[in-house]
Amino acid sequence: MRAAIAAEAAGIPSVSLVCEGFERQALATGRGHGFDGLALGVLAGHVDAQSYNEMASNFVERTLAQVIAGLTATAGPEPGGTAPAPEPAATDVVASGTLAEITAAFVERGWTDGLPIVPPTRAAVEAFLAPSGHDPWKRLGIAASSGRDLTVWSVAVNAVMAGCSPRHLPVLVAAAEILADPHYGAQHSGNTTGADALMILDGPCASALGFNHGPGALRDGTHANTSVGRWLRLYLRNVFGFTPDEHDKATFGNSFRVVLAEDMDALAEIGWEPVGVDFGHRADEDVLTMARFNSGIIVGSVVGSTPDEIVPYLADGLARVAGWDLTHVHGLGQGQFRPLLVLSPVLARTIARAGWTKADLAAALFERARIPAWRFEKLIGEWSNLTPGRRTLVEHVRLGHLPEVYARSADPERLVPIVDDPSRFVIAVAGDPNRTNAYVLANDGPHGDYTAKRVDLGPATDLECAIE
Repeated sequence: MRAAIAAEAAGIPSVSLVCEGFERQALATGRGHGFDGLALGVLAGHVDAQSYNEMASNFVERTLAQVIAGLTATAGPEPGGTAPAPEPAATDVVASGTLAEITAAFVERGWTDGLPIVPPTRAAVEAFLAPSGHDPWKRLGIAASSGRDLTVWSVAVNAVMAGCSPRHLPVLVAAAEILADPHYGAQHSGNTTGADALMILDGPCASALGFNHGPGALRDGTHANTSVGRWLRLYLRNVFGFTPDEHDKATFGNSFRVVLAEDMDALAEIGWEPVGVDFGHRADEDVLTMARFNSGIIVGSVVGSTPDEIVPYLADGLARVAGWDLTHVHGLGQGQFRPLLVLSPVLARTIARAGWTKADLAAALFERARIPAWRFEKLIGEWSNLTPGRRTLVEHVRLGHLPEVYARSADPERLVPIVDDPSRFVIAVAGDPNRTNAYVLANDGPHGDYTAKRVDLGPATDLECAIE
């Protein structure tokens, strides 16, 4: 799609080849880059599971005519598509009845995650917004995959459905602003590996708004963490169109992730900065950071009273969680793989007690979180087939794709880092303060890149009038 978008931007007609079932997601990618209705040629099945002869035969029999038509015809309907049904207006009554009846209607129409909802009546949404002073129709951006406006009203509708409290609105607005930011790339939220977003909340607002940063920090059960996490999934579904019928092509997927609130007291005690600082904000600001993550594993029962004793186990966890995601070091992305390490406060204190900063820890992890070169090469170019050419790491270094550390020898057993620079590690502190555990997550690179926005807890000025 990106090649087609570049061609269309230069005035050159294009046709993008996609496997069947991915038509809507491909069109969403084009829409997210300002090109709606790009021509597609639909390939039968999945090319990675076909022989060369099968693929060639299917192309000639089923796809070639679409390619010719796409290059010679004016814009037409989506492949196999039908005109979408008109959407209800923001304040239309779409269902009435008992709670069970309204929930059933929303489930039938795909407007909920399958769980019961709080009906977003006009009165309920207005009551949710009333304390904030926000203009309900303030536009926060556009949903790149659907073309729908992101408004304060739509944020509130899904917040009511998810059971959020009105005091959570500033966090929800920040999340909507992240989704609207092209850097985050929300249009990729339905890719096949099923990565899911994690929101990381920093600042005094986390405790003030009732977010849990202690035991069970990543488990549902605390109202703030859980309802805001559920809101995100509902918002992606209802505003961005991420349903199996539209743009969500997750092969397996995950349950929604609750908000991870950092332990600000622990960070202040040891002199470490929160995650938001890594992305341009001050340590004393209320900040929401969001990124999408694939796999995650527990690094349990870490033993050690010094960083030198602790780091090898943490590095092993980071190396184990890194798989096809390494194509974001080179391939699908360039230097964009940024795994997340969540340390329990006792581990962070033990490391800081030795005088280590987060940068020191990242540097040590860079030296220890390594895998054999042959495995790295297979993950980015053979097992996942996502890096053209299947070149060796030595060749990538010679071509300037990767730093020299990947080619210090040609030994396939040499250990190479899982990131191209120590700064790529993102380190957070949360969880039970008396347990020596950590959690590592492999991120999905530019398919939901780390993006941070300030959480504005001040009174809204949307409806104020300036008097000259």
